[in-house]
Amino acid sequence: MSKGKNGKTGFLVVLSAPSGCGKTTLVTRLLKRHSRWIRSISVTTRPPRLGEKKGRDYEFVSRPRFQALKEKKQFLEWARVFGHSYGTRKRGVEEGIAGGETVLLAVDVQGHRKIRRFVGRKFPLLSLFILPPSISALRERLENRKTDSPEEIQKRIQVAQEEIKAAREYDATVINRDLDQTVHEIETLIEKFEETLKGGK
Repeated sequence: MSKGKNGKTGFLVVLSAPSGCGKTTLVTRLLKRHSRWIRSISVTTRPPRLGEKKGRDYEFVSRPRFQALKEKKQFLEWARVFGHSYGTRKRGVEEGIAGGETVLLAVDVQGHRKIRRFVGRKFPLLSLFILPPSISALRERLENRKTDSPEEIQKRIQVAQEEIKAAREYDATVINRDLDQTVHEIETLIEKFEETLKGGK
C-alpha cells in the first residue's frame, strides 16, 4: 500500500445518511477539528440552499454541464436524487488519496454502492452510515429545516426508511443523537482505521 509525501497512507471515508440526518454538518465539524483532512466537494444540479456556498458545500452546475462531465467520465459515481443529479469527481478523490490524505465524502446509498464497485483494491475505504435516533426525530429535523413541503418531507421519510435497511452494507453505523458525541464516535472510527493501515493489517 503506497504512502503519500506526508508519509501517510491515504484513504477514503464515505459517510451516508438519510436526508436530514446531518451528514453535511458532521463533515463540516470534522474538517474544522482536523485541518489535515480534506473534503471531496460533490457536483450537483440542485440550487444552493440558504447559507450554502459554491466550492465549500457543493459545486453547483447546470444540467448540461453535469451531462458533459458525465459523458467525459469525470465522475467516480453519480446519481439522481429527489429530481437533481449529484456526482463525485474522480480526479479530486484519487489525487487526495495518492497524496496520503484522509478524504471525506458524503454520498447517499446509491453512491456508496457505486464507489464500492469502483474502488476494488485501488485504495482503502471506510464507510460509515449515520442513523437518526428515530423516524419521528428525523421528521422533526426535516420540518425544522423549512426547505420542503409536507409532501416532500413524507417522500424523504419513505426514502429514509428504505436507505436505513442498507446500513448493514457499511463498515460501521453511528446514531446521531448528539452532534458532539457523534463527531467523537466518527473520529474514533477513522483513527482506528488509520491505525489498522499503519499496522498493515
